[in-house]
Amino acid sequence: MSKWSISKKSEFPILFAFEQGKILEKIGICSQINFVRYMQGVRTLGADQKLFIKDLCFGKVPVRIYQPKAPSSSQRRGVMFFHGGGWTLGSVDTHENLCRSLARESDSVVVSVGYRLAPEHKYPAAYEDCLNATIHFMRNTEHYGVDPARISVCGDSAGGNLAAAVSQTLAGRSDLPKLRAQILIYPHLQALDFNLPSYQQNQGVPLLFRERAAFFALQYLNGDTSHMEEVLEGSHIPIDIKLNYKKWVSPDNIPEKFKARGYKPYVLLDCPTVVYETMKRFCEPNLSPLLAEDAVIQQLPESFILTCEFDVLRDDGLLYKKRLEDNGVRVTWYHLEDGFHGIMNFSNSDWMSFSSGERGLNNIVNFLKSL
Repeated sequence: MSKWSISKKSEFPILFAFEQGKILEKIGICSQINFVRYMQGVRTLGADQKLFIKDLCFGKVPVRIYQPKAPSSSQRRGVMFFHGGGWTLGSVDTHENLCRSLARESDSVVVSVGYRLAPEHKYPAAYEDCLNATIHFMRNTEHYGVDPARISVCGDSAGGNLAAAVSQTLAGRSDLPKLRAQILIYPHLQALDFNLPSYQQNQGVPLLFRERAAFFALQYLNGDTSHMEEVLEGSHIPIDIKLNYKKWVSPDNIPEKFKARGYKPYVLLDCPTVVYETMKRFCEPNLSPLLAEDAVIQQLPESFILTCEFDVLRDDGLLYKKRLEDNGVRVTWYHLEDGFHGIMNFSNSDWMSFSSGERGLNNIVNFLKSL
């Protein structure tokens, strides 16, 4: 993996938090998710010499706005940022470093959205918050010195899912400005197949294990993880539906070089009706953007997709890249050969840094500057 360094500053590793939280949940003290949220709390970074930072609400949705202090002769770009965390974790605080970096380095106004989290607020709450915050921003750009024709959506992991869903929804709106771009950082884009090559190859690679990816998806869907086994083995969606989506969600659409580390084709399993009744919303594009119809994909804006080799979600990004390109959408793709899921959160960190994460951030910034 990439070169890294650690300072003497102590941090509570997120992986240990999950394990400790599981124990506390079993003995009835608190839920695993609430414990991880508590341990994920970060220190306040304080004022920024180059940015105005302010917490507001767009309607009922809390947001944090980062505006460059330097005067500008023209309107700036706007970036709506949706944080990752499996729809259950994360906040504007956990992604503060990344958002500051994006705003400073690209000279853009960044709006980080504090959407509602699952399982307290199930699907589609997070999607609705991100959509409503984006629409509010689009209708009030003059207050922030932003060019309405240069607004992009951006997100990492679950936030990439939300950015893709919001982008698809807004593609058909004639009453709003068109999005300039979508920036998807190792996005989670489907919940039909947890046995794609990247899921098999990286099932035990931090920071996102295969089982945890399924756990997060179920928490967002309905908060019920009792059918985790069916989701992992692929018996949560009927065979006829999976075959219908095979043109979009299939190992056959993954370049062969990404199967070199080992991939074992699996047998399609049928799904009990009672299971599908609780899982069928996984087939909705607002939850699984990879399943949107071609007519929607064709309308999407220019796109940037970042994938990591050591990430269970790698193939979601590769499959969406192919769908976009097949439908004539311009795609800038950057693949971190030595990257892992969550690496962007270590960018400009004062306790740990990865050179590949810095390369990823630089490529995102350069993409933004090109818009």
